Amino acid sequence: MIAAVAILLIVGVLVDWGFRRAGIPGLVGMLAVGVIAGPHLLGWISPSLVALSEDLRVGALIIILLRAGLEVSRETLAKVGVRVLLLSTVPAIIEGAAVTIFGPLLLGLTWLESAVLGAVLAAVSPAVVVPLMLGFIDRRKGTGKGIPQMVLAASAIDDVFVIVIYGMLVGVLTGREVTLVWQLAGIPLSILLGIVAGVVVGMALITLFRFFGTRTTRQALVVLGLAILLLQLEHLVMAWLPFAALLSVMAMGMVLLERDHIMARGISSQLAKLWVFAEILLFTLVGAQVDLEIAMASGVAGAIIVVIGLIARSIGTWLCLLGSEFDVRERLFVVIAYLPKATVQAAIGGGALVALGLAGMPTGPGEVILAVAVLSIVLTAPLGAWAISVSGERCLGRDGVAARAKNHSEQG
Repeated sequence: MIAAVAILLIVGVLVDWGFRRAGIPGLVGMLAVGVIAGPHLLGWISPSLVALSEDLRVGALIIILLRAGLEVSRETLAKVGVRVLLLSTVPAIIEGAAVTIFGPLLLGLTWLESAVLGAVLAAVSPAVVVPLMLGFIDRRKGTGKGIPQMVLAASAIDDVFVIVIYGMLVGVLTGREVTLVWQLAGIPLSILLGIVAGVVVGMALITLFRFFGTRTTRQALVVLGLAILLLQLEHLVMAWLPFAALLSVMAMGMVLLERDHIMARGISSQLAKLWVFAEILLFTLVGAQVDLEIAMASGVAGAIIVVIGLIARSIGTWLCLLGSEFDVRERLFVVIAYLPKATVQAAIGGGALVALGLAGMPTGPGEVILAVAVLSIVLTAPLGAWAISVSGERCLGRDGVAARAKNHSEQG
């Protein structure tokens, strides 16, 4: 397996360099490498590595969410807080509703099966969105208005919201006893508990680091280890207590930034170096999960459903930005940034198929849901990443430049 990892790293670095030279985000190339080298095409990625892919992808996701938290200040979040709450729910609801309406017409699913598909498609991909937003933050693009920070926070909450709704709908579909009131109440409760846990751990870390005075590299390793344990805690308590571990990871980073920004910057710098390695594994292994044969099985109807969902989501995103201080170009950027699908669809796309099989029900609808979920990754992950990069460079102003332009116009 170690040889397979080494080959992936070498090929990933070369492809990343080549795509960047061509003006295309490197992650697009890494996704392509995963698809081509994965078990569904050439089979160059070893089965042992594929078996570990979920843990490796989660580890990489933790790194980028930690970096996201270490870049989002309380002041910035307070500035865009209302928009974050709107963006984390409204676009997903409108997209899910559109897929629910058109699913029976185009795919022959029932209303409930279409609703499950809508929940699968409604999640935005943090694996694609977060690294690109961090890049804009590093280059100070749009950070004056908190645009990339807003998208970072909203995308994390969006996933929590969608996954809870998805679990509830699958339970109803398979006839499992589901307490709707408890499930719905679990959404704000899981968000609240996740934030509280992250704040508590972050405060404890500040006290620990100030008392023992360890080096930045060791601080980064401790923070990363605790983030992984928070994710394990979610799995341990999820049966009786809703808990959003990914939000707690971001909240932990935000506390570190709030209490000691010098320490936070140092830890973020160390994680950025680790991300060079994690990024290649994340996107190649996400690509390796894509079965093009399954994706094509949904045909033109599946592609139309995906497009309809994206249009509905774009409308919902635009509505959330009405009345904001963002100009038209900045709003357009947020709409584009909220389109890519990848990690969540790869994680839960086959869940309905498995659940239907375990319940002894026909698995045909689950196969359709899986096919459309995979197709959504194929259509939106590489194209969305490219569109975010291009639109961000053109639509977001650099903070220093924007400030000087504003002062010049005021003086004139």
